[in-house]
Formats: sequence, C-alpha cells, structure tokens
Amino acid sequence: MSAISPPQSLPSSSSKVPSKALNHIFIQSRTRVHWELKNSSPPPQKWTIDCVSSTDPIHIILKPPISTPMASPVDSSLKSSKRICLFYCSEMKDLAERIASESDAIELRSISWRTFEDGFPNLFISNAQGVRGQHVAFLASFSSPGVIFEQLSIIYALPKLFVSSFTLVLPFFPTGTSERMEDEGDVATAFTLARILSNIPISRGGPTSLVIFDIHALQERFYFGDNVLPCFESGIPLLLNRLQQLPDSDNITIAFPDDGAWKRFHKQLQHFPMIVCAKVREGDQRIVRIKEGDPKGRHVVIVDDLVQSGGTLIECQKVLAKHGAAKISAYVTHGIFPNMSWERFKQDKGGNPESGMTYFWITDSCPATVKQVKHKAPFEVLSLAAAIASALQI
Repeated sequence: MSAISPPQSLPSSSSKVPSKALNHIFIQSRTRVHWELKNSSPPPQKWTIDCVSSTDPIHIILKPPISTPMASPVDSSLKSSKRICLFYCSEMKDLAERIASESDAIELRSISWRTFEDGFPNLFISNAQGVRGQHVAFLASFSSPGVIFEQLSIIYALPKLFVSSFTLVLPFFPTGTSERMEDEGDVATAFTLARILSNIPISRGGPTSLVIFDIHALQERFYFGDNVLPCFESGIPLLLNRLQQLPDSDNITIAFPDDGAWKRFHKQLQHFPMIVCAKVREGDQRIVRIKEGDPKGRHVVIVDDLVQSGGTLIECQKVLAKHGAAKISAYVTHGIFPNMSWERFKQDKGGNPESGMTYFWITDSCPATVKQVKHKAPFEVLSLAAAIASALQI
C-alpha cells in the first residue's frame, strides 16, 4: 500500500491535540490515518492519534502516552506491613514501647485508666474516631483478678469502633496453671476465661485474633470458641538464640522437670542432648529423680513453661548437681513468682551448681516480676517484643 499524505489542515485547537511536531505518519487503512506525537520536553513521551478521514468532520482519536510508574521512595518492607494501632494496659507500657521500637508500622495509642469514687473503672479511649478503618491491637496483662474486668471492658469496646481488624495480645494466659480437675465440683476457671474471650465482638475484619505464648495446659487451646482465632506462640526461639551466644554453647544439655514439659518443648529443642526428670512419691514426700539422660560434665538448662514457687526447679537442680552437672541454668517463659519466691534462686559464683544457677532466663510476659528481678543475678529477661511485633503482621 502506497503512503498517503495526511490531511492538509491540522486538527483545530478544539480537538485538544498537543501542539507538538508530528512524526512517523503512516496509513493503517484507506480511511484511517495514524500519527505519533513526541513530547519534546523531558522526560520523552509519545502520543498517538488516529484520524478517521472518511468522515465529515474528521474524527480524531487521541491516545495519551503510557505512564511508567515511578519507584516509591518508601521502604518496601514498610509498604507491605500492616499499620497497627497498639493500645496497652498500664503495666504493659514498657513492653508496648519495646514492641513499637521493633517496627515503624506500629503506633502506640493511649487509654485513660481512671476509677470513679466507688472504685469501678472510669475508662476513656483517646481519639476513638481516629482508629476507624485501622488495624487495632491491645496488649493485655491479666496479672490479677482485680485488673481483668477493666481490661475486658476495653477489649470489648475496641472492635466496635469500626476497626479493620482487632488483635488481643495476652502473653500469659493466667488461669488454670494450678487447677486439677479431679473431683466433682472443681471449677475450670481457664475454661471460663476462654469463653469470655471467645465472645469478644466481631470487628469489620472478622473474629478477633488472640496471641498467647506457651499456654500452660495444652488442652486449654481447645477451650476457645469459633468467634476467636487463637494464635499460640512460643518463647523457646528466644532461648535458642541466647544459648547460641554462650561460650559453652557446644556443651548444653536440656533438662525437663517432667514428662509434660518434654511433650511440650522437645521438638523445638531436639538438636540438644536431653534429660527427663520425674516426680516420684516416697512416703509423704515427692522426690525428683532423673528418668533418662546423663548430666555429667554438662551445662544443663532446665526448661519449663512457667514457675510459681520454684520448688520443682530447685529439686531438679539438686538432683542434676548430684549426678555431676558442671553448670545448671533454667528457662521459663512465664516467671510468676508469687510472694517474691524468685529470691530462692541464687547465683552460682564458685562452681557449685547445687547451691546456685549460672543463668535464670525469663521473658517479660509478667511485668511485675521483670521489675523485681531487674539487674539481679542470675536472672536475665528475654523480651517478647520482636515476636509480638511479628505476630501482629499475621
């Protein structure tokens, strides 16, 4: 097909054709003319025009240049992260600040925790309208029955503020740690609390996500209903990281105080030699014995989910030292220590593992304990902040 010259008259200004030079004229058919317009100003842009010459008046079809998306200066990791508004109870302030320092995507929000003259809570959520459409989380601590009601009031209120999603972070699920359902009439308070949390109002994004670390009784995870999504995390990765930093990391043996602790944690610690202890009854006494494993010459780390009075850990310490352990340390995710029972644990200063521990690691799931043992050997606090910040992005 031979080239045909374009119409002599250019489109009028009413046709809104850019006033740039015309280039590369060619014919697509006898009735359609195609122009390409190049924008001379930087950056170079190409415009295309289709001219249907068989009509009167001539029809102009203007096609703008295809824009190339500009690279965003925002960090890609931050761009892909959910923006979280994190509320917290008063005693969790330190942990909340550490969580926020782990990610620029987490913003702390405040609550006024006040009481009326009769002692009942007088609560206020600051800038409540500002969380509409946001992903919201609440960091709770049910450290005593007296603080549970006021926090539940906030927990039930936040999802109703038209938030995109709601996450409750309860590092330590406190009830049921000492309960034994053995006799008719025993009340399972862990089940009661699980039912309360299972009825948190649904947010715009669906059921509440509930983050808990190392729940004490494994069966308690089945207490929750379908209106909440439990996410069970563990503090063991913090321990693994700390053990790698020790100068004798190649001489570590893990000890479990009973079969329950072994069932819970042995898969996460399977690369270490293991010792399993057991409680046996002799008359009126319950004595800890080594069921399997050899501690001789090893740095033995006793691992459990929580500690209360510490009696079992001390008995384990004695039997491990008696069987030749060179060093003894301990790890628990939740250091409860009622009645200052942490004072029972002393530091091993002279190579005498029977009378003291090299390290006692706990997490900051129980903030009252953290304040008590801070800078007191043999205790070291391993923070859950990074693990919680990561869980909030699920």
